[in-house]
Amino acid sequence: MPHTRNRNPSPIPEVTWDTGLKEMNETWKGAIACLGVAVFFVMTIGIIYWQVVDQPNKNWILKGSFSGLIWERRTQTLVIQTLTEDKTFAEIDVENVGNADIEVPFVRNMCWLNKTEFCYTWDSVAEVKISLESSEEDSDTECYSVTWTPIHCHVDLKDCFSMVNISWYGGASVHAPNWPINDANISMQPFTVSDLRDNPSGFGSVLERYFLGSSGVSVLVAPNIPLHVGMESRQQFCLQTPPSMERLPLQYTVCVGHNIRAVHQESMQQLSTARRELPNMDVLRLPFWKLLANVDSGAKLESELRTFSNRLKRHHLGEGVISLDEHSTALLASMDHSYLNSKKRMSKRQTRDLPFVKLLNISITLSPYLSVDSQQFQTSIQEGIDYWLSLPSGPQGRPVPLLTQWKGKYSVKLNITNPEATNWFLDNVDSLHSHLGMEYVILEGGEGNPFEEQALRPLLAWVGDEYIRLLADLAERIGENTIVTSGTRSRHKALFIRMSALQSDWSYSGLKGIIPSLLHHSLLGYNFFIPDAVGGSLSAELVADDELFVRWLGIAAFLPVISFQTPPWVLNLTRFYIAKHHDFVIPLILKYAEEWQETGNPIYRPLWWLSPNDPIMFTIDDEFLIGNEVLVAPVTEKGALQRDIYLPESDFQWQDTNNAQVFDGGTFLESYPVGLGDVAVFVRCRF
Repeated sequence: MPHTRNRNPSPIPEVTWDTGLKEMNETWKGAIACLGVAVFFVMTIGIIYWQVVDQPNKNWILKGSFSGLIWERRTQTLVIQTLTEDKTFAEIDVENVGNADIEVPFVRNMCWLNKTEFCYTWDSVAEVKISLESSEEDSDTECYSVTWTPIHCHVDLKDCFSMVNISWYGGASVHAPNWPINDANISMQPFTVSDLRDNPSGFGSVLERYFLGSSGVSVLVAPNIPLHVGMESRQQFCLQTPPSMERLPLQYTVCVGHNIRAVHQESMQQLSTARRELPNMDVLRLPFWKLLANVDSGAKLESELRTFSNRLKRHHLGEGVISLDEHSTALLASMDHSYLNSKKRMSKRQTRDLPFVKLLNISITLSPYLSVDSQQFQTSIQEGIDYWLSLPSGPQGRPVPLLTQWKGKYSVKLNITNPEATNWFLDNVDSLHSHLGMEYVILEGGEGNPFEEQALRPLLAWVGDEYIRLLADLAERIGENTIVTSGTRSRHKALFIRMSALQSDWSYSGLKGIIPSLLHHSLLGYNFFIPDAVGGSLSAELVADDELFVRWLGIAAFLPVISFQTPPWVLNLTRFYIAKHHDFVIPLILKYAEEWQETGNPIYRPLWWLSPNDPIMFTIDDEFLIGNEVLVAPVTEKGALQRDIYLPESDFQWQDTNNAQVFDGGTFLESYPVGLGDVAVFVRCRF
């Protein structure tokens, strides 16, 4: 039997080709995996290096025709520059991105291919949308609309605008006004009008959500969002949304132009969409005299009025308006003047009273407040009349009037969104007019928000300064002779506005603050104002400094209205300046009032209006222009009989109205003599 031979007698096991290929593939797989990890590691290091080290610090995120918006990742700022990068319009410190120590690349535009919009989102913080608003090809301005929206509640949105190398103007009146506002130091607080007598660190009587920078930039904040504003002296001013359970946006528009005047003119067109109306210009022609009457009855007040009126006549100070405060108004209103409308024959006593009541020019003062101790309020409660700002719930579901304080008394405030309440108020005004025959009504008390003051959540209708805007509407219904004491979003209305009271001294809270304040009012569109009394009226005491009174009078003569608190002792000079105001100043105001109505250009102008590219002009706070043809340079330093005067660069010359000397535009007059009782006034002339 044949023996079958073993084909593989070797102890080494037989390995097929398939098995060898498998072992080779496992080896290569491991090598390739290691190589992939190494490549991924190198790429990660490269990306990190590109982002942290090699990535440019600046990223252009939007470009217009002459300007563009840049993100600077290391400083976390938005910068608006010219495309040639030779001029910076604004630097915005973005404090909405969380940890300031972590650099944010900010390079991905989530609006994709839209070249006029930029969008970006920070996880769990906020999202931003920036739009380059289209403009005409020949436009001198470009605008960037910025909207921040929080991702969730409890996110405080905050953007800060640098004041370094830029002079800023606008915003709100303050206790010690500066021009520009760079020196202001105000803690973050609601951007609403307050009474500076009660809150000297707050914002004052004229407020607009508008800021203007000397680099040719303006900032316009959306009107219907809650807003806080703070200022760090010479560093920055900040816009912030208040803490809220709601996702409140932060919205504003930044416009840039070739110079400060051009961007301001364009911004005024955006702010003033309504037709601008002129108030009753007859108000300009009469000085206002504040009556200081500390009396407790209408009869005593009548006696004070007669004495005051006779004193004005005896000093030949002409016709004027005697201004009564709210207390004096209430005393007169409580008197029985029914005999004046009676057809019966009047006694000699009544006949003697008639000229006082019906012929003397009187301004009365009213407010939307009513004391809870008054009979009117008690009656309204008994009859269930709801005319007042109220809390939403009470017994039987009835609203509960919101108590607040007004001039030291617990009071309620008129709900001017209620047509029945406003009609009731207007009926009271008509009744006073029939009794007193007053020429003018001063409507004060719009300042403050009782809900916010008591940390209560207001209804949407009362957010911010909406009450002041509605009060201006009510003032218009009273008539063209109505004067208000605060203004916001009402620059176009036919109303005069009364300036805040000033201290009787030489500081920026007193005399030095007059020119910054008038420039602020006029820049924001409030050209028709009644200044504080000559010498200041913040203190109850009369002015004791003769020099202060004289220098103050010299400035007041060039304002829309001259206001006094007491018959002055410098009679000849007072009569001189009243006449100068009537013959020289009023025609100028009437002329440039028409220009304001057509263009929105201010009547009272800073010197940079004529030289918008001259940096010297941006900080001059003791000279002003009336239109483009008169320059006023009063003395504001105690004891000074001379002052430095800068005449704006121009293609015309300036002539001193006191001595007929002529100077070229751009001339700096050092230690120019200005005697006590004089004001340096220059008029434009061509030769």
